[in-house]
This record gives sequence, C-alpha cells and structure tokens, in this order.
Amino acid sequence: MAAQSTPEQPFQVRFISQSIREWIARLGSAWVEGELTSYDVRGGHAYAKLRDLDEDASISLTVWRSVRERIGGEFKKGDRVVINAKPDFWVKGGTLSFQVYDMRHAGVGNLLEQLERLRRKLAEEGLFDPALKKPLPFLPQRIGLITGRESDAEKDVRRNAELRWPAVRFRTIHTRVQGDSTVPEVTAAILELDADPEVDVIIIARGGGDFLHLLPFSDESLVRAAAAARTPIVSAIGHEADRPLLDEVADLRASTPTDAAKRVVPDVAEQLDIVEQARARLRGRITERIRVESQYFESLRSRPVIADPVWMVDQRGEELMRLAARGVELVDRRVQHSLDAVISLRQRLNSLSPLGTLQRGYAIVERTGPAPEERTVVTETDQVAAGDRLSIRVTDGRIEAAVE
Repeated sequence: MAAQSTPEQPFQVRFISQSIREWIARLGSAWVEGELTSYDVRGGHAYAKLRDLDEDASISLTVWRSVRERIGGEFKKGDRVVINAKPDFWVKGGTLSFQVYDMRHAGVGNLLEQLERLRRKLAEEGLFDPALKKPLPFLPQRIGLITGRESDAEKDVRRNAELRWPAVRFRTIHTRVQGDSTVPEVTAAILELDADPEVDVIIIARGGGDFLHLLPFSDESLVRAAAAARTPIVSAIGHEADRPLLDEVADLRASTPTDAAKRVVPDVAEQLDIVEQARARLRGRITERIRVESQYFESLRSRPVIADPVWMVDQRGEELMRLAARGVELVDRRVQHSLDAVISLRQRLNSLSPLGTLQRGYAIVERTGPAPEERTVVTETDQVAAGDRLSIRVTDGRIEAAVE
C-alpha cells in the first residue's frame, strides 16, 4: 500500500478490500490435503469447509458447477481429500475462500475414485452388458478352479460340489490371490483353462478380505481377460458385500465360494426328485389318456353302426335298390322318348321323300341316252319321240321301256 493514512484522511473500506483482493490474486494455486467438515451442493455449485488433519485450522471452498462436472466423483462430509485451489477474496462480503480447480479422494478414497472411473469406462465399452453373459452348463464335464493353495475357498468349493454331485471333476490352478503377483498369475490361469476343451466352466474363488486385498480382482487387464474368455466364468471373490470389477464381467457372480459350488453343480438328490416327479406326472397323464381313450372307444362300440354292422348294409342296400329302380325308370323313359322322336322324324322324312310319292302309285320317267349323264326326267310327252329308251322308277326298282 503506497499511500499512508491518517486520522484526518483514513482509507475507505472498499479501498482496503480491493487492495487485499489484488494482493491475494497474485498468489498461485496450491495442492492442499484435509478433511471435509461440510459439503453442500446448491444450484449445481458446491460449498465446503476443509479442515487440517492434525490442527484445528480450516478454510472455505467453492467448487463451481463446471469444475464439479469435470472432476466427477462423489464427495461428502468426512471425506479425506486433496484439492488444487487458489485463494480468492470477496470484496463485498469481506470473506476469503478458495476456488477449487481439482479435487480427489486421498488414500483409500483415491483408489475408490480411480476404481469408479474404471468401472464407468468399462461400462461405456459394454463389457457389463447382460446380453454378453454366457449361460452355465447344466452339468459341467470338468470345472476349472482358480484359487489359492490350501485355501478355505478351495475347500469350500470342492466339498460343497462333491456333496451335491459326487462324480464332479476339477482342474485346479493354484495362484496368488493377494499381492502384486495376483494379476499376472490369475490372468494366465484364465487363459490356460479357457483353452482347455474339457473345462466347461471356470470358478475364480477367494475368501473375504479388506478392500486393498481384493483390489487385484479389479485390475483392468485381468477384467478384460475374463470378459474375453469363451468359457463361462463364475466370480466368487470375497463375501456378499464385496464387489470387485471381476463380478461385473463374470457370467455369474456368486456371493461366496460355497454359493459358487451350489450354483455351478446341480444337487443329485434334487435332480432325482425332479426325475421322479416327472415320472409320476407322466404316469398320471398316460393313465388319464388311456381312460379317456377307453371311454371314447366304448362310446364308439355303442353306436348302431358298430353294434350291428348289418344295419348299415341293409339301410344302404334299400337305398341302393331305390336308386337302381329309379335309374331303370329314367333310362326307360329316356329310351321311349328317343324312340318317339325317331318315329316322328321318320314320318316327317317319309312325307318329304320322293319314295313316299312312289308308294302312292306315282312313277318317275327318265329318258336315257348312251352315257349316264344324258339321263333326263320326262315331265311332258313332247320330250320323247318314237324309239327313245325310257327308264321308269317305281318303289321296288326300275322298268326299262321304249317309246312306240
């Protein structure tokens, strides 16, 4: 502050506030770790208090909506966080707050945040799509088991599976289930069992543990190997409350290793009971069908056509005789009608034929010549002369004569 103030010439409050703001604005941003004592969201913006982990000092935070949408994640009171913020002095209110540009969970919270980001990434790629889940075989020929050596998880899976189906067979690959070697060993075991044609289903089993112990089963490379496997995979990691990312891509998520054995292997006693129930239902249906068909057969036997087959022959015989008599009658009537028609036509023909005239005593006189084509009909006397040859046609022949 270059100028000096005096009681006669004091500074104005706005001048002091503006000077503080300009001085603070020259400060850069810094990473700060602490615990959120409050975190309120209003209008898309977040307003929070950050307290020092060991001391009682605290600062006010402002997280604008655009920053909240960019950093993502869920924050609440009591979270341990690391923020990247820059101080800002509000002239009108005379308050100091920090504008947050980035915020992350610290410690386990940071791992949870990274895990959540990976979960969203894989979900967006469709690896968690229920349509990709492969059905488990009803009775696997051989079960592939990936678990720790001499672990309780292995004992639980084998014991419960063998109790349900004594003939069940396993191919077990022992791997690390905790620590840095877990991811490469489990991934290699998945690839090996997936390539075995005798293995019909793969169980990945591990007992319970804290978040950090189960973290390898959320590794991206292991999860992608499980998603790419052609053999159905059952995830039995931890207990009911545990939820590693392997559970999301597995074809079946079992709450415990014991649950995995029960879900993969059918109970022989239950199956025998189902078979017996099916047999009983089948016998009942067959018996009922035989009863219904027997009743139907008896109803057929009671019908007149079956009880007295001659009755149908007699009934049809009488009908046939009536039809035959009717046929004869129709044929006779048709023949008589045709005969009458022929007689009528003959009479008409005779009335029009020259033969009819001859039969009444008339004759046809023709003058003949040397050639047949010179024959002419004589209708008048002056058509002939003495010595001409004549042919006279009567009903039964011709009379040859000469003109004198």
